[in-house]
Amino acid sequence: MPPYPANQKIWHITHWENLPGILKSDALRSDARRLEMDLACSVVGISKIKERRLKEIEVTCHPGTMVGHYVPFYFCPRSVMLYILYRGNSPDLDYLGGQEPIVHLQADLKGVIEWATRTGTRWAFSDRNAGAYFASFSSEEDDLAGLDWRAIENQDFRNPSVKEGKQAEFLIFESFPWKLIESVGVYNQEFAQKVDEMLGSAQHRPSIIIQRDWYY
Repeated sequence: MPPYPANQKIWHITHWENLPGILKSDALRSDARRLEMDLACSVVGISKIKERRLKEIEVTCHPGTMVGHYVPFYFCPRSVMLYILYRGNSPDLDYLGGQEPIVHLQADLKGVIEWATRTGTRWAFSDRNAGAYFASFSSEEDDLAGLDWRAIENQDFRNPSVKEGKQAEFLIFESFPWKLIESVGVYNQEFAQKVDEMLGSAQHRPSIIIQRDWYY
């Protein structure tokens, strides 16, 4: 048995308008690669934290690489970051479009680790927000057992320790193949239709699922 919950998934959140760029690249790109390639993007994160992830926080299990060199995923939908976007009242938040346009791109944790191992792609995970100065990193699958899985699965994160553990991240170096996305979770039928039209005749078409319980 793997050292994490059976059939564990991971989720990347992004604005639905970023899907054409992802399809064109056939991959999700890290912030570092996106900037290097000058890719247009609807940014929904907090700029100063993104800057810190690019320039200050090293992924210590892969020396010389920074958090911003990796494509980030959460171990749960309905993340703390999504709550910040939903509330829209953080003074550091530039994006004020709410949670409805945000989509959850879901992949299978075990499958992703197997792919990364097979292709020699660097991966890691953090025990909390990977943009925190005191985050710890590992690239050993067995160490996943040490994550606070109760916090990750908890819907109530008013307790600071739960909030911290819930923000653990899974990281893939530079690029994450679109073919590994198995479903796209959306807020409602309106966005299900938008995403369906946007995927068009893409060679890889993940299932589109309305998952209202992944939102606030």
